[in-house]
Amino acid sequence: MAVKHFDDVSFKAAAAQGGVMLVDFWADWCGPCRMLAPVIDQLADEYEGKVIVGKVNVDDEPELAAAYGVMSIPNIVILKDGKEADRLIGVQPKGNFTAKLDAVLGK
Repeated sequence: MAVKHFDDVSFKAAAAQGGVMLVDFWADWCGPCRMLAPVIDQLADEYEGKVIVGKVNVDDEPELAAAYGVMSIPNIVILKDGKEADRLIGVQPKGNFTAKLDAVLGK
């Protein structure tokens, strides 16, 4: 499954559907964001059908980033039924993301 690239409208529509979302707030110029991108792609494949995995470019969507209190990037927010369930900041091992997703999914 491909990672979805959200703008404000598509982000709100996906969040309104309910379920679990993993959203990577990032920017093109961010080296750590580029380092994390392959992990986000792997998570999209592994959690296909269970989690909506997407990205929000903070330069293109500053209001959305501000609404979620994004002060540094990469900043990964996990939502459940449209509400923040967890958050990870910075480059981290893939296992940290899977542990958080599994906890939110109730595994």
